[in-house]
Amino acid sequence: MKFEGTTIVAIHRDGNCAIAGDGQVTMGETVIMKNTAVKVRKIYNGQVACGFAGSVADAFSLMERFEAKLQQFSGNLRRAAVELAQEWRSDQVMKKLEALLIAADSEALVVLSGGGEVIEPDDGIAAIGSGGNYALAAARALAQNTELPPRDIAYKALKIASEICVYTNDHITVEEVGEAK
Repeated sequence: MKFEGTTIVAIHRDGNCAIAGDGQVTMGETVIMKNTAVKVRKIYNGQVACGFAGSVADAFSLMERFEAKLQQFSGNLRRAAVELAQEWRSDQVMKKLEALLIAADSEALVVLSGGGEVIEPDDGIAAIGSGGNYALAAARALAQNTELPPRDIAYKALKIASEICVYTNDHITVEEVGEAK
């Protein structure tokens, strides 16, 4: 049975980043298994925020490996992301992991995938998961037309996505990193 139901959105602005995630886990197309899942968290002594979409067990495994890479490279987010993506793409066990990660610190925001991609969005806004495109559109509109801080943009964008996407709910968790967290 396929589990769906995750929306993660991240906004990086002026040295601050907020990552928000909804709480819904859906089994198949008709059953909501959980409303209060937490899919965003801080790692590396609270200096890096991460959000995940996909298999929970796979995502936890990836976050543990990502934190180890952050330790190995003294918190250099970009370097740790590239090293994890290379390992993820080439390792026979990791290659089977089904998840996406968004990670951010005060300097960078990246999306990591199992195909070896490390994408740093041009506008400092990224989203993944079932309602990712809805949240991305809402976040871009808010960022372009308001002076709201990243936390408020992330929350409002996810709230909007929850009103459109059946795999996204409004039980929203937000984590912040950066200068004015």
